Amino acid sequence: MRRLQEEFARLRRTQRQRSLELPRGIDFTSNDYLGFSSHPALVSAVRDALDETGSVGAAGSRLLRGHQPGHAALETFAAAFFGCDKALYFSTGFLANYALFTTLVGRHDAIIFDELIHASAKEGIHAAHARRFKVRHNDIDAFAAAVQRAKQAGAQQVWLAVESVYSMDGDVAPVEALIALAHAEDAMLIVDEAHATGVFGASGRGVGDGRHGDPRVISLHTCGKALGAAGGLVCACGPVIDYLISAARPFIYSTAPPAFLAFAVRRALALITEEPWRRHDLLQLSALARAKLAAVPGAVVPDTAASQIIPVLLGTEARALTVAGALRTAGFDVRAIRPPTVPPGTARLRISLSVERTEAEVEALAEALARALAADKAA
Repeated sequence: MRRLQEEFARLRRTQRQRSLELPRGIDFTSNDYLGFSSHPALVSAVRDALDETGSVGAAGSRLLRGHQPGHAALETFAAAFFGCDKALYFSTGFLANYALFTTLVGRHDAIIFDELIHASAKEGIHAAHARRFKVRHNDIDAFAAAVQRAKQAGAQQVWLAVESVYSMDGDVAPVEALIALAHAEDAMLIVDEAHATGVFGASGRGVGDGRHGDPRVISLHTCGKALGAAGGLVCACGPVIDYLISAARPFIYSTAPPAFLAFAVRRALALITEEPWRRHDLLQLSALARAKLAAVPGAVVPDTAASQIIPVLLGTEARALTVAGALRTAGFDVRAIRPPTVPPGTARLRISLSVERTEAEVEALAEALARALAADKAA
């Protein structure tokens, strides 16, 4: 206990301790991009599922009676929706990412990953018994060079790993170029579409829209963000999914997600097609918000941000905490993001847009941010 107390004291001194805070104020922090978490259609889907199944929990893993008709129906629907051979539903996106890297990657393989990839992927990558190559963010030339180094080191199979939209920077990966690289170099590409599913692509299937059926592409679609529910869908060719079912320990030894969540996810996927205006309006509002926030004196919004996620870089942990606190006092739910979630010296506000926000609310947020930054500078 003494060690834990000392370590927590260090976190407090460096202003990196975490605490739980209930939602308050106008939501500019959640990942409910399309407003699906409270959509009447999803609420009805859950109620209908509970009436139909009469069960709240799955009561077992998918391999031990926890596999329900709702799970099977979702996976069939998702495979058709994303245009892949098969889909597999995990209870969380974190588990799905961990399963991919610890199950598919062999000891004599190599993983080449973007330096800013999500922590769930990093945990899986570091747990895999393979050589690792971290490359500069969104640098396709760095990926290509790392492939050559991996092959020279004797890698049997090369794996590329990226997010399609980066959760803390809001920029977009060069997915098409990475797919071309995978084909040219006999590599596999794992794309985490967590923050792109439902928002990006010609039909809302993510940045890799239209390419999820490529045999060299494995995509992960988190269900707790734009889809408004919970879980994670892995989309891939048949042999990959069949092998995950037989060998992925995070899948085999986890209790299945409740069937009512599978019903909700399936309904959310259908809504992406039924209500395309949501993603169109969201991206328009996001462009307005980026312009408004970038114009605030003292606010540093990277030019590369091109999504519904808008980082406002503030540098130090103390400054990020102070400004975020001022915004919450002003009625806006904005949170400070600090290392180790982001690199040292890049503590920030992560502004997250939802289609439920209005232009007036965005303008009010920008005005509150201007006041908070001015007050922090004066202090």
